Amino acid sequence: MDINLLKKLIKLVEQSEITELAVEEGDLKVKICKNNLQNQVFVQPRTDAAKYSHEVAGNNSSVPPVLSDAEKISAKLHEVKSPIVGTFYRAPAPDADPYVQIGDIITSGSVLCIVEAMKLMNEIECDVNGKIVKILVDNATPVEYNQPLFLIEIV
Repeated sequence: MDINLLKKLIKLVEQSEITELAVEEGDLKVKICKNNLQNQVFVQPRTDAAKYSHEVAGNNSSVPPVLSDAEKISAKLHEVKSPIVGTFYRAPAPDADPYVQIGDIITSGSVLCIVEAMKLMNEIECDVNGKIVKILVDNATPVEYNQPLFLIEIV
């Protein structure tokens, strides 16, 4: 992508009322976000997204171990993973009750948690019917892309 085009896109976002712009060109994906303090530009090849997230985590990451396919099948467990990098919250507000607890029976589409990314609260929904077996992340902690958040026993 041409640097002049990138500068024009940044200027376009600065001068308009939009707060976010995403552009894809070949293997390159550019996302420009505007907030009150500063403009932020993220440039990342689409093919290396998972690798990049892993590298950012580094060796000191506290990402919990992922179950092998055999373990998941034998226990009929389903992992709900974070679709984005951000901060994990179990409740919609600090003084509110958590969306789910261990032992809760949930249906597909139920909100499990929130992952905050760039001041946007993203509700994470369950994609299966089942029972919450384990919550793998502590409240208000950072999570990585594709990091397991919940274990759900499929019913």
